[in-house]
Amino acid sequence: MNRFLLLTGGLAGIAGGMLCAVAVVARLSGRYFLGAFQLGTLLLTGIALMTGACVCLLLVLVRRTGQRP
Repeated sequence: MNRFLLLTGGLAGIAGGMLCAVAVVARLSGRYFLGAFQLGTLLLTGIALMTGACVCLLLVLVRRTGQRP
């Protein structure tokens, strides 16, 4: 389960960071839409992905504190 949470957290964090970066760069270039989506929606989706990644990684840390090496 920890491996799954680590993989999910890592992938969601990378995807969220990239989505936020794309939304910020597109907005700085003067656009309000990227395809059919508003850039605010893409930014919010990226933030939600990064928040979910933080929760997954936090669950891994909490599970590890009860274990001894």
